[in-house]
Amino acid sequence: MSASSPIVQPKPANSAVSNAAPGPRDSNGVIRLEALEKTYVLGEENIVRALAGVNLTIYEGSFVAIMGPSGSGKSTMLNILGCLDRPTAGRYFLGGEDVSRMDDDALSDVRGRRIGFIFQSYNLIPQLTVIENIQVPLIYRGQDLKASRDKCVELANLVGLGNRLDHRPTQLSGGQQQRVAVARSLVNDPLMILADEPTGNLDSRTGAEVLDLISRLNAAGKTIVLVTHDDKIAARAHRIVQMKDGLIDQDISRR
Repeated sequence: MSASSPIVQPKPANSAVSNAAPGPRDSNGVIRLEALEKTYVLGEENIVRALAGVNLTIYEGSFVAIMGPSGSGKSTMLNILGCLDRPTAGRYFLGGEDVSRMDDDALSDVRGRRIGFIFQSYNLIPQLTVIENIQVPLIYRGQDLKASRDKCVELANLVGLGNRLDHRPTQLSGGQQQRVAVARSLVNDPLMILADEPTGNLDSRTGAEVLDLISRLNAAGKTIVLVTHDDKIAARAHRIVQMKDGLIDQDISRR
C-alpha cells in the first residue's frame, strides 16, 4: 500500500462507526473474567493447566493488548474471549451475558452478534469480492444483503477501499486485504473487536497503517482487544496485560 493511501477519519454519529465518546462505563465491564481456568488432558497422566484462575475486567472503549510468551496462556485466552472455546471452570461475561457455559450453537450466535475478528492471515474468501467479503457475517446471520449493502459500502469507504468493491483478494495487497478484514469486523456493530496479530503478515509501513486504522476505531469508541508478541505494537494500546504460566503477571495502564 502506498504512502498516499486514504486517511480514514472517524465517521459522524449516524454512520457505521460513531465518533461519539464512550458512554458511562458499566462497573462490571464489557468483558469480565472471574477465576477463569482451562485444563487440557493429554494422555492418562499429562494435565496442562493453560489458564489457572484469571480475573480480568475490560471496559467499554478500552484498547487492551494481551501479551505473553509461548505457553503463557495467551492463545487459550484468545480462544475463550472469542467464544471459540469454553473454560473448564470460572465464568466469562460478555456484555453482561454469561457465555461460559453456552452450547456450541449459542456461542456461534454470540460470535456473530457481539465479536468482530481481525486475523493475522486475513481469512478472506478468495472467490468473493471486497463487498461480498464484508457481507459474510451478515450471510451467517441470515440478514438481507440488499438492505445492508449501503452500510457495507460505507464500511469499505471507511477503510479506504470504496473504489475496489468488486476486486477479489488476489487483486489486493496484503494491507488492503487486512483493511477488508477490518471492515468485515465492524459490519455487525460488535461489542468488541478481537485482533490476533493483525500486522503479522505485513511489512512495517503497511502494518503501521493498519494499526493507525485500528487506533482510529478505538478513538471512535470501539473496544479493542489486541493479541501480540511485539512490544512496539502493544505500545499502541492504553493497557497491556502480560500473561505468564496461565495467570496475569502484569497489568499495566498507560493512561
